[in-house]
Amino acid sequence: MPSLFAFFGMPGHLELLIVAGIALLLFGHRLPGLMRSLGRGVVEFKRGVAGIEDDIEEAGEAKPSKKEKDD
Repeated sequence: MPSLFAFFGMPGHLELLIVAGIALLLFGHRLPGLMRSLGRGVVEFKRGVAGIEDDIEEAGEAKPSKKEKDD
């Protein structure tokens, strides 16, 4: 399935500026709250990824059990 950008080419600076202007007109009064929520979501995602990385490191550093040593 061909991409929309493949047909029109990559959007340039002017197109992105126009889209940003339209978004500002549509969501202007809600934009600060939206960005705040987006920021909180990114922070929570980073915390989750850090927690997973910590769990993986702990699992790698864990000593093998006695049963695993006997094998």
